[in-house]
Amino acid sequence: MFQRTLLRQGQIARSALSFRSTAASPLTRASPLQQVTRSTRHLAPPTARRFYSSEAESNKEKKEEEKKEEEKEATPAEEGKKEEKAEDPVQKELEEKKKEVIDLKDKYLRSVADFRNLQERTKRDIDVARTFAIQKFAQDLLETVDNFERALSTVPAEKVNAPETEANKDLLDLYTGLKMTENILMNTLKRHGLERFDPSEPTEEGKPQKFDPNKHEATFMAKAEGKEDGDIMYVQSKGYILNGRVLRAAKVGVVKNA
Repeated sequence: MFQRTLLRQGQIARSALSFRSTAASPLTRASPLQQVTRSTRHLAPPTARRFYSSEAESNKEKKEEEKKEEEKEATPAEEGKKEEKAEDPVQKELEEKKKEVIDLKDKYLRSVADFRNLQERTKRDIDVARTFAIQKFAQDLLETVDNFERALSTVPAEKVNAPETEANKDLLDLYTGLKMTENILMNTLKRHGLERFDPSEPTEEGKPQKFDPNKHEATFMAKAEGKEDGDIMYVQSKGYILNGRVLRAAKVGVVKNA
């Protein structure tokens, strides 16, 4: 407002000086009408002028300059981060695919391991089934083998070892035939893994065999002079083993002196 007042006063002063100069010079003297219009023209209020503050523009320029400086001073790491942000969706999809590949690889390896375990287990089951396929059949034959042994044991040893005569020829022939049949049968069973063991046979040291609960079944216990506790003193029936597995335990009598 103060500036506007000063401007108006200056204009009024200039107009007054120009009016005096025109009035003093007779050559340039105008008509009364021209003088009135000139005076009124100079007395007209001057056009309003607006003065704006340049602080906003200076602040804007400063901000632009700072932004440019920040862009210039941006480190390569920040630029890399900006690029990573720009590539964020692709990177995310790539990570998801990597996780999916790892998961599928793990499932594949587990499936292969399970399949191999199944193969080994199936092979083992087949081997066991093949090894013990005749187990039930052999159990059914054991009674037949026992009957052969009982029939042979009914013939006294002195008659078997006696010289052949017309009186004992038939008996010896029958005994020999039964013995041969038993041997053939036992050899056939042995080829298929079935073996017979006799607990009455002494050990390599010449001592009686000891009672073994894994192979023997004690039918009774009694005292026996000259033998130790746990010695086998009587065999009721022999035992059988099929490919290392006890098919039937031997029934025995065990010494118990205590």
